[in-house]
Amino acid sequence: MSQRNVETLIGRIVTDEAFRRIFSKDPVGALTEVTARGVDLTPPELRALASLDTRLVRMLADTIDPRIQKVDLRGGRT
Repeated sequence: MSQRNVETLIGRIVTDEAFRRIFSKDPVGALTEVTARGVDLTPPELRALASLDTRLVRMLADTIDPRIQKVDLRGGRT
């Protein structure tokens, strides 16, 4: 189900530091990679996700308890 994939990706963007950094630099590229790996998204879902305001995503991520964040030790915070 595609809606579940949207929800999962939003969660990943917010809680996975490495993916958030990649997404922030190139949303379309990050989403293209995800779909190439088998995540089913419709074209409208792809456009909607790609248009997320990465500043707001970062602000939301900063409010999430670090115990449920996936830290990227290689790349620093986004």
